[in-house]
Amino acid sequence: MTAASAKAISGAAFATLLLIALMMGANHVAARIAFNHGADVATAVVFRSAVTALVIVAILAVQGVRVTFTARHKRMLPAIGLLIGVQSLCLYSAVARLPVALALLAFNTYPIWTALWAAIVYRQKPEKAMLVAMPVILVGLAIALDVFGAASGLGASGQWARIGAGVGFALAAGATFGLALVLTQHEAGDVDGRVRTATTMMMAGLMALATVALQGGFHLPNAPAGWGGLAALTFLYGTAFTIMFTVLPRLGVVGNSAIMNVEPVFALVLAWLVLGQSIAPVQVAGALLVVGAVMALGLRKR
Repeated sequence: MTAASAKAISGAAFATLLLIALMMGANHVAARIAFNHGADVATAVVFRSAVTALVIVAILAVQGVRVTFTARHKRMLPAIGLLIGVQSLCLYSAVARLPVALALLAFNTYPIWTALWAAIVYRQKPEKAMLVAMPVILVGLAIALDVFGAASGLGASGQWARIGAGVGFALAAGATFGLALVLTQHEAGDVDGRVRTATTMMMAGLMALATVALQGGFHLPNAPAGWGGLAALTFLYGTAFTIMFTVLPRLGVVGNSAIMNVEPVFALVLAWLVLGQSIAPVQVAGALLVVGAVMALGLRKR
């Protein structure tokens, strides 16, 4: 961590990071509304990715960013984009099946996956902080998901019958995102973040479009609320990324700040207010444990 990123951020930067986390959490709540009214996962990813890619490309054009790729970049950027495409499809699939906050919490295991992939692919030993945080994250996630079915009263088998598929998709999203982060760091870390995002969104959109074709076409919303959800998730996601790459650099903040990991907390509140989703107090405690551990990892000095 550089001296610039290690120092305390300004109030404006902190507020901007919280705004991005709020918008990303709201994006998933909006996605659930769209899914509840006829839209499917692939359709949502196509809309979201295409619009975000267009916005980032427009930013690149306006700012006059020169785009050049090495042979390595040409090999790895499509692979990273495909991984993010899988991650997007899996995460929205989890959101469609689980309470939004729980889907995001299971996805928030990605720091563990990142450490595992770094060890497997690049033989990097996990840091001591990660080894300490891993069990904390897993215990918190187990409590939040109510894996033994105590809070729900369903028992372990009943609870897993209800959440198993959603949890599987969320963990798959975390695993693919972790691998994408590792490959990005080692193979494409020298590519401009805006350029990486544009290529990633293009690949994710193309992958989702292929999925749409395989399933026989777009599954569009069948009610005004669904169209509102689809429009909202597209606007929120694209706007969050636009802020990330236009405002944050001027404030001297790294885009992937740990502060944005409060997204599941915002999603928990928004899902309760908008969707009527609620979880038991003990599950909330588990959620806060996961968020706290992930934020501690992100905020640690290196």
